[in-house]
Amino acid sequence: MKRRFLCVAVVLPLVTAVTSAYATTPASVQAALQKAINGPQRTPAYVKRDRFRHPLGTLEFFGIRPDMKVVEVLPGGGWYTEILAPFLRDHGKLIEATPAASSPSPFQHREALKYQQKLAANPAVYGRVTLEPFEPPAYMALGAPDSADMVLTFLNMHDLMYANVHGGVTDTFVQRFFRSAYRTLKPGGILGIVAHRAPPTMPISKSFKLARLPQPFVIAQAERAGFQLAGTSEIVANAKDPRNIPVFDLPPMLMVGAKDRARYQAIGPGDDMTLKFVKPTHAAGQ
Repeated sequence: MKRRFLCVAVVLPLVTAVTSAYATTPASVQAALQKAINGPQRTPAYVKRDRFRHPLGTLEFFGIRPDMKVVEVLPGGGWYTEILAPFLRDHGKLIEATPAASSPSPFQHREALKYQQKLAANPAVYGRVTLEPFEPPAYMALGAPDSADMVLTFLNMHDLMYANVHGGVTDTFVQRFFRSAYRTLKPGGILGIVAHRAPPTMPISKSFKLARLPQPFVIAQAERAGFQLAGTSEIVANAKDPRNIPVFDLPPMLMVGAKDRARYQAIGPGDDMTLKFVKPTHAAGQ
């Protein structure tokens, strides 16, 4: 599968990186990230996905450091939690915004219990992780105003479109997410997004059914909430993906019949966008 690694940076003269007294260099950050990625806490099936998801390059692109307070939104089974938790354990803070075990949804209840059991089973790695309830639309807060250095979410943006498409209202889940992230981030804080990509002109009502979103739409929604685009990366792009088929028909899920399985395996994982946004330094939580 051909992968593109071009990064396009947008210069923002009014935006500066979050600063800290903790001394880091690009080499030390990379070494700490690589140590977490190579750690024994990683699930073997997750490790096999590294060559497609590129966690080292993705997190370096977002500018993560081990002294940051980071909020990960909707961690699912904890693919990135396994990397973020040990990386941030000694000098930073990891907050996982995820549905609570008290969720009225049977599915969310089961998934929350499974995730909590995962964390509880390895306190040496996950003992300092904090859970923040996050279950649209009932509760979508991500923390106190101006309190986090970075908010990250991986492959979840389409989940925040449910009310937009089915309720016929555009100012619902997805915009509330961006506003919540904006409010929680410190001035100069970073919002990092990896999301399944649809063709740029595909209608949202159609792309949503494919578990995808057009990149210009996501950028416009973030900018509407007050963010500035700091850069884009093609590190998890896949040129073989036609972007007009459901993401879940592609690897690793392959929710297709036997007739199409070989063709979809040849395509590989879905084409994903990687976007970095910054909260302007003159802004405060709203």
